[in-house]
Amino acid sequence: MDWYNPSDTDIPKGHFIDGRFMSFNDDTSVDVICPSTGQAYAALNYASPDTVEFAVSQAYQAYRTNSWASMAPRERAKYLFQWAELIEKHQASLAQLESLGSSRPYHEVLQWDIPYVVDCLRFFAELADKHGGYVGATQQDRLGMVISQPYGVIGAITPWNFPMSMLMWKVGPALAAGNAVVLKPSEMTPFTSVYLAKLAVDAGIPANQFNVVQGDGKTVGQAICEHSLIGKVTFTGSTATGAAIMSTCALKGPKPSTLELGGKSPQVVFADADIDKTALTVAKAITGNAGQVCVSGSRLIIHQDIAETFSQKVLSHFSQLRMGPTWNKSTTLPPIISAGQAQRINSIVNQSIAQGAERLCGGELINDGGSFFTPTLLAITDNNNCAVQQEIFGPVLTMQTFDSDEQAWALASHETYGLAAGIHTQNLQRALTGMRQIEAGSVWINRYGRSFDHIMPTGGFKQSGIGKDIGVEAFQANLKTKSVLIDF
Repeated sequence: MDWYNPSDTDIPKGHFIDGRFMSFNDDTSVDVICPSTGQAYAALNYASPDTVEFAVSQAYQAYRTNSWASMAPRERAKYLFQWAELIEKHQASLAQLESLGSSRPYHEVLQWDIPYVVDCLRFFAELADKHGGYVGATQQDRLGMVISQPYGVIGAITPWNFPMSMLMWKVGPALAAGNAVVLKPSEMTPFTSVYLAKLAVDAGIPANQFNVVQGDGKTVGQAICEHSLIGKVTFTGSTATGAAIMSTCALKGPKPSTLELGGKSPQVVFADADIDKTALTVAKAITGNAGQVCVSGSRLIIHQDIAETFSQKVLSHFSQLRMGPTWNKSTTLPPIISAGQAQRINSIVNQSIAQGAERLCGGELINDGGSFFTPTLLAITDNNNCAVQQEIFGPVLTMQTFDSDEQAWALASHETYGLAAGIHTQNLQRALTGMRQIEAGSVWINRYGRSFDHIMPTGGFKQSGIGKDIGVEAFQANLKTKSVLIDF
């Protein structure tokens, strides 16, 4: 039984600039592959550097001449709230389009992604008139003020794993702060971005305040990062790409960048944890979206006394998952985004086993139309094993055991990444000690994963990123400050 007929999906075409869908003669047409079938389901126009130039210049002119930046913040918020209402009204169409072209199951998009996007947008709309600057302490015959103002045009580059959610992380705070935005979505999941941009204009947000240009990172992403009218770049994706973006921003600006990058997040489970609840949490944290999540809990670090019992419970949860296309009602394990990514996952798992890992379950690449990878548990004793060290971005969980708190914290530390971590224990002192010990931008205790508490910022330590998405910090990161000193 299917939620919808994929052949009935209405797919928007082209870039979205000046409040309308556009294509250009020098665009290159490329097939877009449906992850659930492995077949092309649409063509995408890749922008040329000239198209990027047009989109950025239009956004800059909108920023300079439209009333958006100078509009009363509460008035800006009104249009953002109207945009949120339109997203809710179009949720069925958005969910169908999102699930067809990505690894997100239709029912999960409706139950999680859409409400999350709407709530995130409303959160930033509510911040629009809450931050503006302050009066500085100066001597009595002068007045010192620090005022905030938008950067102008924000260049945003979003990934394929949660296309709409990641878009709102970038666009929501940028627009609420008065900026214009030029967005490049992933070329693998490009279509809900232009749909959302159209709804923004329908909600009354001025044309060119939010432009979308389609294409790859090599041409379009690079052109956005290099453009002199882009005031700041924000990106979510791999550590390697983030480093390249930061380098370009330094050489061609310098201009600031917010980077939410890769992770290899530990879940530390102590013997006093609620075993049944925690086993389900651990299983969901590595199989949600087939493990294609930056903060997926990919390293199980567990007390040796409960390792065998706990791992069997995790395996039981793995066995209940059902692979299938994103529009099928029985699907609980979606496809890997592409055949190439599935092959990469398979290669790392095989290499890990060759390096001494014991495969307790899974490790199978299944090509059934799309590419699927069975949930995998690898027992590992060597911390240098590639499956421990590399971000796999698939449903692959490594398991390492410890016999003391000190050993647990040492194993939880990762030389490269510091995005997120989970700690599972009934001992409050131990949990708070671990919260301090583990170097990660987000630490979850007796739970795992983000919530609708958008006040909580997200971002990584080490090579997992710079700056914060979500939270007040994300809003403030879309404003620059100016010092003003007045003599009486």
